[in-house]
Amino acid sequence: MINLNGEILKKKDASLSVFNRGFAYGDSVFETIRVINGKIMFWEDHYFRLMSSMRIMRMEIPSSFSPEFLEEEISNLIEANELSNSPARIRFAVYREEGGYYTPATRTIGYTISCSKLENAFYLFNEEPYEIELFKDHYINSGILSTIKSNNRAVNVLGSIFAKENDYHNCLILNEKKSVVEALNGNIFLVKGDTIKTPPLSDGALNGIIRKQLKGIIKKLPEFKLEETSISPFELQKADELFITNIAVGIQPVTKYRKKNFSNKTAGHLLSKLNVKARLG
Repeated sequence: MINLNGEILKKKDASLSVFNRGFAYGDSVFETIRVINGKIMFWEDHYFRLMSSMRIMRMEIPSSFSPEFLEEEISNLIEANELSNSPARIRFAVYREEGGYYTPATRTIGYTISCSKLENAFYLFNEEPYEIELFKDHYINSGILSTIKSNNRAVNVLGSIFAKENDYHNCLILNEKKSVVEALNGNIFLVKGDTIKTPPLSDGALNGIIRKQLKGIIKKLPEFKLEETSISPFELQKADELFITNIAVGIQPVTKYRKKNFSNKTAGHLLSKLNVKARLG
């Protein structure tokens, strides 16, 4: 079942026009959300990021788009898909209504909500081999547009194809200044001694939900120092640990980059604290 503009429909009956601006111009933003037994994880962060993304894209936010209304829309869809007692993954997409070419005919929006079942309620620690490489064919630009989750993901798609063709599990993306910005599907953290680094949003890093949660966790741990700073590719092989974060997997430790093998002690420690925070809401 799919929620299309507030109406819950069977998948075969939920369709969008070929002139939909999300399809035609990437004029769309989205949120990937994790739900545990009907409870939306980190809902406040998702809601405010969605509102911020819509403002950046100069979309007209409906007066009905309160946190309570959108939460109810998600809950109704989960119930319709009989996932109220299961972990689920939600994709909440907002697109500008069709009309116009590059210049929109309107700023009003439509939305779709879809969901799928997840196997595990909370994040599991993955210790399987996970090798990464740099993706250097294309770059993302530093700046505010790169920080939002829009449909303009060409670099991520091409990087994913590159990774698959070369048997890598993931790749790191660079910006136009040749700084490491993020992974293909999440934020990147680097551990060296007692310092944990992650690229700043000003470098073009995605304003990730788990990134934000981990920053809050790390700042409360006296044994670590957090730095939001540009990361050079030359630092990667000198790191003790690298790990990738996103809402789907939580924390994914990197085991190998080129000739360097990494440990995962810090990643495991932080994942346990992230699960505790997720349980508490």
